[in-house]
This record gives sequence, structure tokens and C-alpha cells, in this order.
Amino acid sequence: MKPTIRAIGVDKRFGTKVVLDGVDLEVPAGTITAVLGPNGAGKTTLLNILSTLTTLDAGTVTVNGHDLFSDPAGIRESISVTGQAAAVDEVLTAEENIRMIGRLNGLSRADARQRSRELLESFSLTEAAGQRVATFSGGMRRRLDLALGLVATPPVIFLDEPTTGLDTRSRRALWDTIHGLRSEGCTILLTTQYLDEADELADAVTVIDNGRVVASGTPAELKAQVGGTVVELRDAWGELLTSIPTDGSLPGLRQAIGQLDGSATDGAIVSLRSPSLDDVFLHLTEPDVPKTTTEKAFS
Repeated sequence: MKPTIRAIGVDKRFGTKVVLDGVDLEVPAGTITAVLGPNGAGKTTLLNILSTLTTLDAGTVTVNGHDLFSDPAGIRESISVTGQAAAVDEVLTAEENIRMIGRLNGLSRADARQRSRELLESFSLTEAAGQRVATFSGGMRRRLDLALGLVATPPVIFLDEPTTGLDTRSRRALWDTIHGLRSEGCTILLTTQYLDEADELADAVTVIDNGRVVASGTPAELKAQVGGTVVELRDAWGELLTSIPTDGSLPGLRQAIGQLDGSATDGAIVSLRSPSLDDVFLHLTEPDVPKTTTEKAFS
């Protein structure tokens, strides 16, 4: 079965700056893929290319069976895009914004009202439904912007850092919504700087650094490559002093603990934990780590 989203050898330059350099990406139908990377790695540019908002210099892209060059309109009809900035009408109320988008997407008046009620409740905006958006806080605008992107449920959804600016409760609510969309068969590609978010949501993770894909796999596969167990040293107040990934073996743990002697202070505590995507991210994007070595470790 062909992937719903497929990019092969995607290049993009802005002037002399190389933003994307031979990026390959495949997202199977009905799954969630997270794209991680430092600021400026090319995550948003990749999403903009896939959603037809930015042209590419080389490579091929298909989304939901539509080719980027021969059928960009077909891609646009298949997708919903939510960017980093809130794109809402400040003059209208929250309910009016959603109902307007519903009508533009072909919903009847009754269906647009019903969808508005559902989304306002999902994003904890019911009490603010009749307020003009100009009075909203930044977090409220963000939640409304995300709701607008989900008025229709197309087969493919692009989310660019969807939970930026949201509080913990709103983030959790959005995660539940994203899980629900996947269970309904939607294919979702998201960028995020929150590694716990990628760990929670993604079936697969692609890490981009300096415009190149440096690792791809499931969260479990990537974490397994970092090491079996991470040894941490924290001071008496719980602040992390250092952490050392190991292979999980007894000799490996002994060696790591031995390395901590020079960092130990009075009251310091040694603990063990499983690797996280934070460890993966730091390992892959650490400036001092040669990318050729990293790529071999994750091949």
C-alpha cells in the first residue's frame, strides 16, 4: 500500500541558504508522524512544501495520491493545515468564526452550528463562544485556530507546532482530539518542539537537522539506539547535574557510575531511567557529534 504522504529527495534553498537537502519522508495512511528538529532545521518549510504553500527546488511529493506538480489543487482539497500563528477573524465571535468556516466547507447551517458546538466544547471555549476574538488571550486564540482547522475532517492533516502557547490542560485536550482523528482514519503530520508530545502522539518520528533527515523510526526504536539505561546524577535539591546513557549492561552501568565521581556533591543522588526522546534529540542534534557517525547508528 502506498503511503498517504510521500516526499523523495526534496531540496529547498532560499538564496544561498540550503534549507532542505534531499529530504525523504513517508507517512502511512491512518498514522501520525512527528517531525522534530532544532529551530531553523527546516521543519516548517517541509510542511509548507507538502501543503503547496512553498515551491520546492528538486524532488517529488505526493499527498493522498495527488502529485505536487501535476495536481496541487487535489492536494489542497485533501488537506487541512494549522500553522504556528492564529489565523482568526477578530471582529467575529468564536462561534461565528467556526460557523463561517463550516459554511465555506459546504456544511449546512444546522451542521455548521452543530460542529461549532462540538469544537467549542472540545477546546474549552464554550463559555467564550459569544465573545469577539479581539478580546481573547493568546492561548484562547490558539485553541480557536486549531478548532477552525478541524471544522472539516479531510484525510490528511498538517499541524505545525499545534500546542505552542497552550496550557497543560489544553495540550492534553488537543492530544485527545488528535488521537480521535487518527482513530477515524486521518493521516496526520505534525511538527513539534515538545518531545513528550511526539512520544505521546507519534507512531513514527523523523528528526531533521540542518535540512537533512538524520533519523527515522518509531519512538521506541529511536530510544533503543541511544542506550538501554540512562544514569543520572542530581544534587540535593533535585537539579540534574549530569546524565550518561549506557547499554544497560552491568559493566556499562558500573562504568557510568564511576564517571560520576568527579561530579558528586554532598547529598547527591544517583538514579536510573529509560531513555527518552530528549536523549535521542540531544544525541542527534549535538553540534559536536559528527552527523555521519550519527546516521550510521540509526541506519
